[in-house]
Amino acid sequence: MSDAPALGRVVVLAGGISHERDVSLRSGRRVADTLREHGIRVELMDPDAGLLAALRDDPPDVVWPALHGASGEDGALRGLLGFLGLPFVGSGAEASRLAWDKPTAKTLVSAAGVQTPPSITLPREAFRELGAEAVFEVLAAEFPPPVVVKPARGGSAQGVSIVADPEGLPRAMVDAYTYAGDALVERYVTGTEVAIGVIDTGGGPVALPAVEIDPVGGVYSFEARYNAGETRFFTPARIPDAVAAVAAQAALGAHRALGLRHLSRIDLVIDGAGVPWFLEANALPGLTETSLLPQALIAAGHDLGWVYAALAEAALREKGL
Repeated sequence: MSDAPALGRVVVLAGGISHERDVSLRSGRRVADTLREHGIRVELMDPDAGLLAALRDDPPDVVWPALHGASGEDGALRGLLGFLGLPFVGSGAEASRLAWDKPTAKTLVSAAGVQTPPSITLPREAFRELGAEAVFEVLAAEFPPPVVVKPARGGSAQGVSIVADPEGLPRAMVDAYTYAGDALVERYVTGTEVAIGVIDTGGGPVALPAVEIDPVGGVYSFEARYNAGETRFFTPARIPDAVAAVAAQAALGAHRALGLRHLSRIDLVIDGAGVPWFLEANALPGLTETSLLPQALIAAGHDLGWVYAALAEAALREKGL
């Protein structure tokens, strides 16, 4: 970081009004505390109607959006920060939009040569227009259980279900539609679920050690993600080195295909043949005390304060472009 510009005040945005508000607050506080421990002046702000005026009138050196859910991950806020000329940590507006929309992300990552499970995206209106019984009949024939049903946009596993039999599909669709107007039905791939963090402080994206996810209850639900003791994590993942290397390349391929910047988390499942399958990309990975990216950074021997400061300085160098 020796050539980085002087870093003064950093504003961390956390909270918001999405379903993931509580997680965002935890991520934001963690980032703020870590930066302060590194000697950086930090202000933690919860967005409201006065946020943009406050940032415009008293611009910080860097903004760090830690807003999970649509309010922070769909690209809108990042586009506005760009209009204000404010450097910010994380991906730009367009890349954030692409990653936030899971069907679009799957299409782009697949085109880049990374495997992703077959799926179909269904808007809520399809059931009214085509008849629920007919739609479910076709789904059961083309995607026999087990399948994964998830909101087409969203995070933290909210509205996600693993459906083991056709009778459970209607309930799973309703749960997914609670969080988004479109639902993604995806073939379930049996294997080892891993998350691979990617960071770039200016020298190009680097894949961190894969974190293996082993939920005690069998499903990596919202509760399993954010309640200590609900999930066992293994870093590095308990997979052969050769498979880990292939998975790291898949994560880097997804990161690049979506145009992500600074940091991301790529979720994969590795099947019995050692093939990594792309599930989704997170332009704003969780940064709470139980989140996967910080675990991977620590396992790689990184100091969190140094990395977070380096990311903020990278944003300052790039002026949020």
